[in-house]
Amino acid sequence: MKLREHYTCPLELVHDMIRGKWKTIIIFQLRNGKQSFSKLLHSINGITQKMLLEQLHELKAFGLIDKRSYDGYPLKVEYFLTSQGEKMLSAIKIMQEIGIDYMVEHEQTEMLIQKGIPYTQKSK
Repeated sequence: MKLREHYTCPLELVHDMIRGKWKTIIIFQLRNGKQSFSKLLHSINGITQKMLLEQLHELKAFGLIDKRSYDGYPLKVEYFLTSQGEKMLSAIKIMQEIGIDYMVEHEQTEMLIQKGIPYTQKSK
């Protein structure tokens, strides 16, 4: 998670902030509010516990998410989007729309159907 010292543009910096397979998915999973580590782990297919911890740490360091720890046993921690994370979520929603459009255009809608992701069939 090392940021470079010099960037040619702000977009390059943002790319470094969300680079990788999981960060955009984690941000998208937090779109509906606070979630526990366990809920995030079970809602993101294929991510390991170690990877989720690492990605959450990086997103927190970039100021896109934060966490709240509660006293008691068992330990309860909830993760949530910051205001910057909400801005990033807006961009990620647009990215998802582009992905859906591409999948529909290339007749790759099986996964959309399986996951219950709504889409509009394009007329030919």
